[in-house]
Amino acid sequence: MASLFLIVVSILLSSVESRFVVEKSSVSIVSPYDLSSKHDAAIGNFGVPDYGGSMVGTVVYPQKGSVGCSPFDGDKPFKSKSHRPTILLLDRGECYFALKVWNGQQAGAAAVLVADSIDEPLITMDSPEESSDADGYIEKIGIPSALIDRSFGEKLKSALKKGEEVIIKIDWTESVPHPDQRVEYELWTNSNDECGIRCDEQMNFIKNFKGHAQILEKGGYTQFTPHYITWYCPQAFILSNQCKSQCINHGRYCAPDPEQDFGEGYQGKDVVFENLRQLCVHRVANESGRSWVWWDYVTDFHIRCSMKKKKYSKECAQGVMKSLNLPIEKIEKCMGDSEANTENEVLKIEQEVQVGRGSRGDVTILPTLVINDVQYRGKLERSAVLKAICAGFKETTDPPICLSEDLETNECLERNGGCWKDPKSNITACKDTFRGRVCQCPLVNGIQYDGDGYTSCQGVGPGRCMIHNGGCWSETRDGKRFSACLESNLAGCQCPLGFEGDGHKCEDVDECKKGVACQCDGCSCKNTWGGFNCKCKGDKLYIMEHDMCIERNSWKFGRFLTFLVLAVVVGAGVAGYIFYKYRLRSYMDSEIMAIMSQYMPLDSQQNQVVHHQEVEPLRQTSSSV
Repeated sequence: MASLFLIVVSILLSSVESRFVVEKSSVSIVSPYDLSSKHDAAIGNFGVPDYGGSMVGTVVYPQKGSVGCSPFDGDKPFKSKSHRPTILLLDRGECYFALKVWNGQQAGAAAVLVADSIDEPLITMDSPEESSDADGYIEKIGIPSALIDRSFGEKLKSALKKGEEVIIKIDWTESVPHPDQRVEYELWTNSNDECGIRCDEQMNFIKNFKGHAQILEKGGYTQFTPHYITWYCPQAFILSNQCKSQCINHGRYCAPDPEQDFGEGYQGKDVVFENLRQLCVHRVANESGRSWVWWDYVTDFHIRCSMKKKKYSKECAQGVMKSLNLPIEKIEKCMGDSEANTENEVLKIEQEVQVGRGSRGDVTILPTLVINDVQYRGKLERSAVLKAICAGFKETTDPPICLSEDLETNECLERNGGCWKDPKSNITACKDTFRGRVCQCPLVNGIQYDGDGYTSCQGVGPGRCMIHNGGCWSETRDGKRFSACLESNLAGCQCPLGFEGDGHKCEDVDECKKGVACQCDGCSCKNTWGGFNCKCKGDKLYIMEHDMCIERNSWKFGRFLTFLVLAVVVGAGVAGYIFYKYRLRSYMDSEIMAIMSQYMPLDSQQNQVVHHQEVEPLRQTSSSV
């Protein structure tokens, strides 16, 4: 029976032509200069790649044990004795890739490059399947690793044999696309908790990463989507007991038997049911704006309804949904009829997106994390994954969680990152990001600064003088303040009248010494800060606008004459206004009388009518006698 199971599974796996994509970093030779070149390297699917970062180190190739299958002699023989870390170069062959990297890490290496032994396209170094040989060290690998092609490896080894110091740079900054301020990522997982190390790894990750995921999702920084792999049963096996027990919807959606034994325990279709339920939990929760509840459901289900506890059932799942206030009826409606001979809308989509599109490639490994349409490589661990997600944000749009000390170093703390800074207002152009500092003129209190961000930034626009006087000169003496920041100018600094300079530094102009003022006959000039005082001989008065002196009496007479003229003008205006009001009132009265005369009799007309009425009856009476 087990052999039939293997036959069915092998047919299921081979029924879809896979397109596996190798995720890469770049490796550049920094020294010797004559070997300068850039090469691709396939990121290992274990350890911790430095997504968003880079490493510059010295290459070391061991004289013996170059395959790295045995522990190296001595106490950390490859630990760097300089400021540059050691990047260990090893040969492919004879043991697992992961074991080579583990031995390199134990010997003090900061990273491991494995040179291929044959000429072929790069492949992904994966961790070994569950075995006693692999137990214990895979999860402890905490350094990055990569596979390089044979020719590049020979080039490095040749330079090292000549005694040259070889310095290379491993760069992961472009390994994850970072187009905008939101990261889309997906996790291909499985509800089965009886599949060994891989199942334990993914469940531990979900429990440990839940807090970070929910913070990012609630803040609108990320869009997360869970996915589950299913296969279909070949037509020739649809009526077999094996396909009936492992599939739903007449062989369309299947999962392997958890125990790989059709005679006992749970069946593959039980796994498909729960996978479908978890997909619908996310779909329904997302419709109500609570997409992050998926993390709570999956975590609680694993704790309360595990296969190991023999509680992996619909009833247990409903209890978890009820405790999380999830609408059970909506979720069951989403799941559809598993016995119907029709497509299931939710699972059909899963099978379609499982096939690679664009640069992503097919999903063939469980669990698989995809970030911005690129498959994550490395240990599925909370900090490592968070670092990879943070590498997917566009510079300066990083959420606060990505700027913690645990993930990155704030380069702005040392020499302000080499960016511009105003020491007086403490305004800086240095902005810390996950990928490194960015020198960018800031926006402060609605005022935008403009410049290159490295040597200069200057406030522009209205209100700029409110923040540290727009970076311009200003000074106060004896209660008088002068400033080179003019609100009428949207940018720049200009020394005020009475001063000269570039606007950042202004000096008083001695108008008297330069002969630009108080040049009238008999005038005496005294320079002041920001101006001057000019005195005339005798009782004369100085007129600054004309730079001349006049007699005070003539000035008094002039003032009197001016006042008299103004008084006459004002009086004439008042008289004219009164006359205008009188004429207007008379005109309005006559107009009103004319209008009223058309609709009602005047007093004289009324008297005539009354008299006529009084006389008329007498005439009638006399005529009737």
